[in-house]
Amino acid sequence: MSRGTRYDEPKLNLKKVFAVILAFVAFIMCIFVIKGILTKDKEQGKITSKDYVVVFQNNKWGVINSNGEIVIDPSYEEMITIPNSKNDVFLCVYDVNYETGEYKTKVLNSKNQEILTQYEQIEAIANQDANHNMWYEENVLKVKKDGKYGLINLVGKQLTEVQYDEIKALEEIKGVLKVTKEGKTGIIDSEGKEILPMQSLEVTNLGKESKDGFIVKNQEGKYGIVNYANEIILEAKYDEIVKVYGNDMYVVKQAGKQVLVKKDGTEVLNSGYDEIKEILKNAENGIIYTKDGKYGVMKTTGEVIIAPDYEMLKEAKSGLLMAKQNGKYGVIDIQKVSKVQPVYLSIHYNEKADLYIAEKEDYTNDILDNTFEVRQTGILIDIDDEKGYLALKQGEDYKYYNFKFEEKKITEIQTANMLFKSKKDGKYGFVDKEGKVVVDYQYDDVTEQNQYGYAGIKKDGLWGAIDNKGNVVQEPTYNLEEYLKIDFIGRWHLGKDINMNYYNQL
Repeated sequence: MSRGTRYDEPKLNLKKVFAVILAFVAFIMCIFVIKGILTKDKEQGKITSKDYVVVFQNNKWGVINSNGEIVIDPSYEEMITIPNSKNDVFLCVYDVNYETGEYKTKVLNSKNQEILTQYEQIEAIANQDANHNMWYEENVLKVKKDGKYGLINLVGKQLTEVQYDEIKALEEIKGVLKVTKEGKTGIIDSEGKEILPMQSLEVTNLGKESKDGFIVKNQEGKYGIVNYANEIILEAKYDEIVKVYGNDMYVVKQAGKQVLVKKDGTEVLNSGYDEIKEILKNAENGIIYTKDGKYGVMKTTGEVIIAPDYEMLKEAKSGLLMAKQNGKYGVIDIQKVSKVQPVYLSIHYNEKADLYIAEKEDYTNDILDNTFEVRQTGILIDIDDEKGYLALKQGEDYKYYNFKFEEKKITEIQTANMLFKSKKDGKYGFVDKEGKVVVDYQYDDVTEQNQYGYAGIKKDGLWGAIDNKGNVVQEPTYNLEEYLKIDFIGRWHLGKDINMNYYNQL
């Protein structure tokens, strides 16, 4: 990297003042030129976002930007990986030998130039959540050289020495990586900083956050727990650590039997159950357990509070349990008093919103507040914990509510949008924030504007797209009946497998 040169400043003189004034005028002119360019883009309905997205066309993979413009021509046999959609770092796999599993990699930028060429291989680090949805570590890459692995960031800065036998993500936890060298395993963060030294045979996460601690396996094959600072929480002397914990108690396994223990190893509970499923938030309430395939609740003294008569029990919040009986779900309290009758196909508690989402026989949802009153019913389209709203399809209309169940206009929810769908006389069009019609009521169905500025339009059973100014960028020609989600970037449509997050042209 070239380094700028610093010069000693001469004393102020009139020539310099004049030059500064000229420079300032030039700077102002540049601002107006840039503003003109951005305004032109805006008038053309373009979003100036730098997002990059993988596309699939004619059985080949490429990259587009958020205006739908091709950045990397679809010419690769294997799917291109984009670790961070804001950065033009595109990882390509080629020359794959499916018999030996060998392959080559290269990294391209938005100019289709190969970068970071000093390594044998460069790969994104894949991770997945509890529902097996895959994602990538956003700001770090795994590199290989001379048979060893190391970390670099997206601009090529080396974060670790290229010294490890393997680097993997710690499942479900962002920014925490497992490294192995000479048969020993440790933990580093995504900046290369050591969290746990390489001294264990195996390391895995105890919970869904690194602060919950790590399960470690020692040289004798026994398991224990350490925290983020590598301090011992539970001595490594157990045959297995079960990922069930709470109230400074942990579930371990010895001689094939689950035991509830304290941090110091003292046994709290060791009989009366087949399996411990959950430690309840209130320590006095004890545990959820199973016996002969049925769920119940037991105090840590061994006293049974709720007999094992249920097909499922799961704590919603302290003292309240989602319960399944006769194939249907409801809610009970710790005294077994029914709060919601078991009449639903499923029930889910959203902690941030403090509400219950219950699915009915007709696949609509009842939304219940924390007093178990049904406040709204409809098909749940979205629930956004960050913005604090839920979206429901009620009849033919889409309604938006905050978590106090106050109805909100879409303009109050999607504040960055320029167009909003509207219905009149059985047809859909689009209006602006003031309610002025921008796109006439002519479509059989439409979607709201997405994060890239595009909205889907349906006519005569076929889908197309408009931009954020209402200009048609794709005439309705796509049959998308088999697609789970309607979402466009220009003429490109989201693929059938939405977990893969790619776009294609039909």
